[in-house]
Amino acid sequence: MHELALCEAIASVVKTHADGRHVDVVRVRVGALRQVVPASLSFCWTLVRDSEDMPDAELELECVSAEVRCRGCGCQSEIASAWSIWCPECDSPDVEVVRGNEFLVTSLDVS
Repeated sequence: MHELALCEAIASVVKTHADGRHVDVVRVRVGALRQVVPASLSFCWTLVRDSEDMPDAELELECVSAEVRCRGCGCQSEIASAWSIWCPECDSPDVEVVRGNEFLVTSLDVS
């Protein structure tokens, strides 16, 4: 379960930027191509936040769907599966990922 390691990395970023202040909310953007299970990430966060002395810090996830641009037909489309990255219009595998690779702490609420 790599979600635990991801939560540890999130906590490290949060603690650095919170600079000793109380953390209320952590917002994270996660792309569909990152193979992250949101429920697992949320569960692991409850474990990590307690061990990192941030027991009240809530994790808010923004899940971003995957989208590709086909170099063959030029179509830009959302893809349904992270296991099959090709153009849904012409079936070409020659695509550029436009979104869906994100994994980013976007903001913190501190007090």
